[in-house]
Amino acid sequence: MITALKKQNILHNPEEKEDSFGMFDGYDSCSEDTSSSSSSEESEEEVAPLPSSLPIIKNNGQVYTYPDGKSGMATCEMCGMVGVRDAFYSKTKRFCSVSCSRSYSSNSKKASILARLQGKPPTKKAKVLQKQPLVAKLAAYAQYQATLQNQAKTKAGNSAISVEGFSWGNYINSNSFIAAPVTCFKHAPMGTCWGDISENVRIEVPNTDCSLPTKVFWIAGIIKLAGYNALLRYEGFENDSSLDFWCNICGSDIHPVGWCAASGKPLVPPRTVQHKYTNWKAFLVKRLTGAKTLPPDFSQKVSESMQYPFKPCMRVEVVDKRHLCRTRVAVVESVIGGRLRLVYEESEDRTDDFWCHMHSPLIHHIGWSRSIGHRFKRSDITKKQDGHFDTPPHLFAKVKEVDQSGEWFKEGMKLEAIDPLNLSTICVATIRKVLADGFLMIGIDGSEAADGSDWFCYHATSPSIFPVGFCEINMIELTPPRGYTKLPFKWFDYLRETGSIAAPVKLFNKDVPNHGFRVGMKLEAVDLMEPRLICVATVTRIIHRLLRIHFDGWEEEYDQWVDCESPDLYPVGWCQLTGYQLQPPASQSSRESQSASSKQKKKAKSQQYKGHKKSIEEMASS
Repeated sequence: MITALKKQNILHNPEEKEDSFGMFDGYDSCSEDTSSSSSSEESEEEVAPLPSSLPIIKNNGQVYTYPDGKSGMATCEMCGMVGVRDAFYSKTKRFCSVSCSRSYSSNSKKASILARLQGKPPTKKAKVLQKQPLVAKLAAYAQYQATLQNQAKTKAGNSAISVEGFSWGNYINSNSFIAAPVTCFKHAPMGTCWGDISENVRIEVPNTDCSLPTKVFWIAGIIKLAGYNALLRYEGFENDSSLDFWCNICGSDIHPVGWCAASGKPLVPPRTVQHKYTNWKAFLVKRLTGAKTLPPDFSQKVSESMQYPFKPCMRVEVVDKRHLCRTRVAVVESVIGGRLRLVYEESEDRTDDFWCHMHSPLIHHIGWSRSIGHRFKRSDITKKQDGHFDTPPHLFAKVKEVDQSGEWFKEGMKLEAIDPLNLSTICVATIRKVLADGFLMIGIDGSEAADGSDWFCYHATSPSIFPVGFCEINMIELTPPRGYTKLPFKWFDYLRETGSIAAPVKLFNKDVPNHGFRVGMKLEAVDLMEPRLICVATVTRIIHRLLRIHFDGWEEEYDQWVDCESPDLYPVGWCQLTGYQLQPPASQSSRESQSASSKQKKKAKSQQYKGHKKSIEEMASS
């Protein structure tokens, strides 16, 4: 708080007024030999109006078999994968997975969006860009997959291209949206030390309503918060919103009141309101007494919270994105805001990569798989490459210790689980293997590969697995096993028919933190089906600790069920703060692209991209 003591010091020691608020009471002339000081003849209580001359201020490969043995092959129209026709997705058997089906259907509606963002129609090269599903769930020629993916990524390149035209501030203002507060995201910068930053907090910011040739500052108050972003209004404008502006509170030019005085920086009233008061110091004293500002060490805390222990060249074990049942060794290629770009160790051209947060449950220390009995793909590389080193185990997210000695999960038990290959669904699932340290291998009933290559690993305390009946109690649509005809699905009948038992309810994680999310809140979220993309998103449902995340501008079939503490969720402004590329809402992109020539738009609409929500960076080289 800007205390009464500061006010007292200003009022009783007039000579310290300039230091206390950093007010610049006078201006140097433009002559080269001018020394530097305020006019001694000017009253200590008055602020001279800005001169019209604006003087300078001087200061210091395998083929899977279908379990029932039915024959008949099909080729996926999305990715070109060959597999058993009866195991393909949709009534028409045109696609190998949900991911490919929804990618194909979306492309016809959104084919021109990304090209129009670049201000040019798509090229023939762009339209043949191949989309690889996250994992070959039912059938695959592994080598064929790898070849297609490497070709696509080599073509696309890895450099990020910023998406022009989208502004969180305009998006929030024009639609009266509310953003999730920074305190909802404990893993994000300042998530645990955001403090009392709220509306009416005063800060010192650059004065853009000024034509002086050097940067000057003024005091502004927070009108509205949206994640890291704040809508600010300069002091002196009162109810006039004409010069309100958005900025990122964690930016380098944002400071607590008093910073200018301590740093010798000038405080200059905005030109639009400079005529309103002749005594700006008295005005500020009155406005700031009792007001709140940022903590004096705020910028230091921001800097410290953006220091990440993971470094390039560190080796980790990470899930194999083509075979979820196993892990592989990967090397940290880059770190952005705590997100890691991991390159699988055997990738010679360094294009076979995987994105995740450093706190993701999908990465582990070297040796983790062996320690718990998890499948592991051995590398053909017999010794570490120069400069590569194993990541210290203490850097990884800790899982809750569990007691497996008493009543515990057993193979064959039934439960409900989020399908990692289609995160919009919660499915009937089975425990296929019990590992050490509380880890479980889970399979989705009715769509498992014969060799278990699509089983996935969840910890017993994972918020992504639920007891039988969870969906029914919470009015969530449960996805029955593929091919199961006795609908509507009834757990009692299914358990009896399969001779199975339900996993005991008491073994599941029931902790529900006071997370602070509310339905309708905006945020930035990773598209986990394309995990290098972060998109504008909305919380549309909350079930205990489970959030339904909707990607703005996209159909509901793209929605994802995500835990409230997932490291794949970020506050509004996170991408801007860390320099990561944000994918704007599809509809927003479409609206803003209307300024493109009609000829370009007509050509763009006639093209189609093969891929699920492709980012601009993937088409940069097209």
